[in-house]
Amino acid sequence: MLVLSRREQERIRLGESIVVTIIRVSGERVRIGIEAPPEVAIVRDELPPGRNRESRLAPTGT
Repeated sequence: MLVLSRREQERIRLGESIVVTIIRVSGERVRIGIEAPPEVAIVRDELPPGRNRESRLAPTGT
């Protein structure tokens, strides 16, 4: 596992098409944004197997 330190608004690029941005750090909570192509499923790891709870990226209007 690669462990990186990032500050707010800093980014991590995964390959050529996925970008993870640190949006906000507040105490022990970190808010992240993920930019990825629509064919990439983004699923929270803590969800039980078999639950279809994929999070798709939506345009933010910015």
